[in-house]
Amino acid sequence: MMAKLKLDLHEIYNRGDQIDAELNRIMEEALEKKIELVEIIPGKGSGQLKKKVLRFLNQAHIRKLYHRVEKDDKNFGRIFIHFKH
Repeated sequence: MMAKLKLDLHEIYNRGDQIDAELNRIMEEALEKKIELVEIIPGKGSGQLKKKVLRFLNQAHIRKLYHRVEKDDKNFGRIFIHFKH
């Protein structure tokens, strides 16, 4: 069974600084524990939160931490981050 972390941003969708903190935290945890997959649930909404998450993941220093990002086509509200440790 592949180890996986999940981050649901529904509750803090309107608190930008907290969102970055949570994203940083889950990335660190994934690296620390050698987790292969992180699922982020920004929720459906306006798509603003999803864009914010994707912008976060696109930063150069974050970009080099993970292998690839997968957007769930069947469920608009999910983003998967794949790691290779």
